[in-house]
Amino acid sequence: MSPKNDGVARRSGPAAGWNGMRIDSNRRTALIAGVLFIVATAASLLGTVVEQPVLAGNDYLTRISENMNRVSAGALFEFIAAGTSVAIAISLYPVLKRWSGSLALGAVTFRAIEAVMYTVGAVGMVSLLKVAQQFSNAAAPDRALFQAIADSLLGARQEAILAGVCAFAVGALMYYYLFYRTRIVPRWLSGWGILAELLMLVACLSALFSRNPVTSYTILILPIAVQEMVLAVWLIARGFSPAARDVTAVAGVNAAGAREAVSVPGA
Repeated sequence: MSPKNDGVARRSGPAAGWNGMRIDSNRRTALIAGVLFIVATAASLLGTVVEQPVLAGNDYLTRISENMNRVSAGALFEFIAAGTSVAIAISLYPVLKRWSGSLALGAVTFRAIEAVMYTVGAVGMVSLLKVAQQFSNAAAPDRALFQAIADSLLGARQEAILAGVCAFAVGALMYYYLFYRTRIVPRWLSGWGILAELLMLVACLSALFSRNPVTSYTILILPIAVQEMVLAVWLIARGFSPAARDVTAVAGVNAAGAREAVSVPGA
């Protein structure tokens, strides 16, 4: 009787250990995603706060040349926002693919597009630093050329940021839909995210047709900014709900059962 019990214990031990490791992986994924949400949102908001006053108005080249460090800091925040935006979707992919691999991959794809567009915008910001220096050192007759170059760079940057925000809204809608459907975060929180992303899409469409910067629609952007902070705190403090752990446990039991069926003759 004892050897039989020992055999069962040995078979169940690896399965239990596997389940425990995967559950720990879910907790680690939630923690990483929560931190990334905070960093991405903070970097995006700080970049806007730092750069927007400098870029407003027709004499922005003069203000840029007088605030080089401030503009450089804003560009750095944009690079950070670009990297962390795609990192969020990548960190969530291992959990979300268990319910829908296509939507999980779609979220990664659109947030990767967002990252590329934000990088283009940040490069444009850095390029404006050089143009502003040349503008301030140029004679009055030559300044029109540098102003035209700067206006083109600023316009391209504005379009890149708009494309990035649109890609963000679409990609985020995909994982918020999965959050809502699977209940791995509370539905009031995922539902808030869906509604906030729809408002973000309204901001994108308004910016597209009005030709105003998308960042000027603060009232439409604020709900998702607040929601992402709340979601981040939830993921760090609570992690995913039991739904994520249940699907992991079922996968672990199935895998352990398959290994036993192969190893036991005549099974």
